[in-house]
Amino acid sequence: MQIPDALERWSGKVQTVRIGATQEEGGTRSKVVEVGGETGLPFLKFEGETPNPPVVAMEVWDIPPIDWPEVLTEPFGDALEDPAKWAKKCEEFGADMICIKLVGIHPDFGDASPEQARDVVRRVADTVSLPLIVWGCDEDEKDNEVFPACSEALSGERCLLGTAKEDNYRTLVACCQADGHNLITEAPLDINIQKQVNILVMDAGFPPDRIVMYPTTGGLGYGIEYAYSIHERSRLAALGGDRIMAMPVIALPGPEAWRAKEAKGTDEEVPANWGPQMERGPMWEFITATTLLQAGTDILVMRHPKAVRELKKFVEKLL
Repeated sequence: MQIPDALERWSGKVQTVRIGATQEEGGTRSKVVEVGGETGLPFLKFEGETPNPPVVAMEVWDIPPIDWPEVLTEPFGDALEDPAKWAKKCEEFGADMICIKLVGIHPDFGDASPEQARDVVRRVADTVSLPLIVWGCDEDEKDNEVFPACSEALSGERCLLGTAKEDNYRTLVACCQADGHNLITEAPLDINIQKQVNILVMDAGFPPDRIVMYPTTGGLGYGIEYAYSIHERSRLAALGGDRIMAMPVIALPGPEAWRAKEAKGTDEEVPANWGPQMERGPMWEFITATTLLQAGTDILVMRHPKAVRELKKFVEKLL
């Protein structure tokens, strides 16, 4: 690669966040994941360092998915009926982390109790040894009811819990402070709101080196350009010395990509020249992920094992 004559020099640095705790650190994880720490734009090694490579998490639900296409469910088989078995499959597929999505606690999808959610996250933690992300159902009242039980059940594991929002952050901040977890702050593709959420969380006493930002995302063909620009502007702010924005970023290319008709549409539902879904779907997810990766994303939550495999190869080549 030809190095340009005039290099950018940055005064800022992205915080390094450590996720997972080994037995020596009071947890049960087989490894620890560190994200962040960048001193330059993604993969421009001649301008700055990327000490911690981006990591790939795979999504696991607490209930079987009811609207996933067959091409997405087939690699997992009957493991989708059991979150612990599902997580084990993800570990075998090469995931660096497991993202437990508590869909079943939502009032419209089962209204599972805090005790049921606690049992799910604990069984997953006992089955796999990867660092864990625990994601709520995005229904504030229910999340606030469930997270204390899940947080306590995983105390000492230094998980990543989310999401804390501008109007709903106090309960989750308290859980993470009490049980030693990291925190995801969420904003709807708005840098000013993202800064406000980060400020609220830090004003509540939460340390910035345990925060990961979720600026939300769009799938390929569905707002990805705007999402890219917001992610990139956030990273430029961090490198420019804005400590309020100097946190690693998490994105959901898997869930976002599989909402698109180009990915979820069966071969009978879409034009023939779109190609077979078994290739088209994972590729849509993969390209969504690589786009966000180059905007500065540190953790990518994925679904299809083929997309995961190709993404990990892509990261290795870039590094």
